[in-house]
Amino acid sequence: MSIENSTLALAGIFQCADLVRQLSRKGLLDTVPFEASMQSILKRDADSIEEVYGGVQGVKIGLQVLLSQLASGDTRNMEVMHYVLGMIMLERKLIRRQDMLTNISNAIETAQAQAEIYSISHPNIISYLANLYTQTLSTFDFRIKVNGERRFLEDQHNAEKIRVLLLAGVRSTILWRQKGGKRLQFLFSRRKMVRIAEQYLEQIK
Repeated sequence: MSIENSTLALAGIFQCADLVRQLSRKGLLDTVPFEASMQSILKRDADSIEEVYGGVQGVKIGLQVLLSQLASGDTRNMEVMHYVLGMIMLERKLIRRQDMLTNISNAIETAQAQAEIYSISHPNIISYLANLYTQTLSTFDFRIKVNGERRFLEDQHNAEKIRVLLLAGVRSTILWRQKGGKRLQFLFSRRKMVRIAEQYLEQIK
């Protein structure tokens, strides 16, 4: 376990949170990070954390958002932080439910098979994964409240993408925990994570 790996997984969480904010506020998002976040759900047998996202480039947005949220100053967006903490809370509840973890794992295998036939962001796969979120994580007594423009939230395609992103965010949270991630790091390892995120972004350049 290394703080480099946990920082990369944390960037995956921040990326999903920011994409949810984009969709709910503006009704659109950048396709490249969305597909990388989707891939993180389907890529379960990766050799490295980078491979989960299709390379460090896959979480570029997440690294940038992580920097703005953890760096000192007034660049923080409380809405993004609300979604990040919500995903961490959902992961804690999910990890205690082996039956639900098994159901999700089986459903993801089906989605993987579909992705080999269609493209990864095909509407059928988005709908399938969105429905998986509704039937599993959305049934807990705690739910993530998504804020935004009603017209965007009520649009079926946007709503499905938001659910997929929340599922992907929880997937990244599981990875983050597996790599040694803890909430206390937000307080005590902030500078170190900022430095690592800066190094990753420099590497992408």
